[in-house]
Amino acid sequence: MNTTIAQLLERKSVRRFSGEPVTQAEFHTVIECAMAAPTAGNMALYTIVNITDQQVKDELADLCDNQPFIAKAPVVLLFLADCRRWVDAFEVAGCQPHPPGPGDLYLGLCDALIAAQNAVTAAHALGLGSCYIGDIVEHRDRLVSLLDLDEYTFPATLLVLGHPSPHQRRPKPKRFPVSAILRQERYRRLAPDEQRAAFAARGEDFDTFVPAFHDRKYASAFEAELNAGVAAYLAPFLRTAKTEA
Repeated sequence: MNTTIAQLLERKSVRRFSGEPVTQAEFHTVIECAMAAPTAGNMALYTIVNITDQQVKDELADLCDNQPFIAKAPVVLLFLADCRRWVDAFEVAGCQPHPPGPGDLYLGLCDALIAAQNAVTAAHALGLGSCYIGDIVEHRDRLVSLLDLDEYTFPATLLVLGHPSPHQRRPKPKRFPVSAILRQERYRRLAPDEQRAAFAARGEDFDTFVPAFHDRKYASAFEAELNAGVAAYLAPFLRTAKTEA
């Protein structure tokens, strides 16, 4: 099997790291690969914040639903959708740019997440483990203050990297079967029997797993914080949309 394909199929999230440091060469390779990712119009509507201050990492671990492994990770990277950079460039060039709107944010989020996935793939190829942290959008006011975020930035994801601990033995979770994800020509919802079959393919009992997942995630305080955080970050971009309408 092609090496790249094999690495994409075998890669899994790593939340336990050894004490081995990530070298500068490894770090710069990850960043270079991230920046080589596809980007809308070659605008690179994202900024990567490399966080090394231990106090800040400790704070992030607390902000992101109390996950201590974030503070212990050798590399912590925040991928921001950054719609401020081009507005600044336009102003320096003597243009009169409008404030960025939802479409600009959409492109920035795409750019940031594609770059992050390139970083994840490069890290795995180098023997590094990684984990995405979606909770980074919670507690907007604290994060903005902690990292001096501009109102036209949006934390697309937090990414932690490091050499995996030898105790990291959790197998990669099974994915849904292709039949549950791939559609031909048009969107179609899964029928009840297809839903049950999709979860069975992952080795999960539908009537036990789905209600438990609903209570643990979808109807949780975490979900409410997540939605509130995203809404707060969206507000400046939606304000632009209403003004232009």
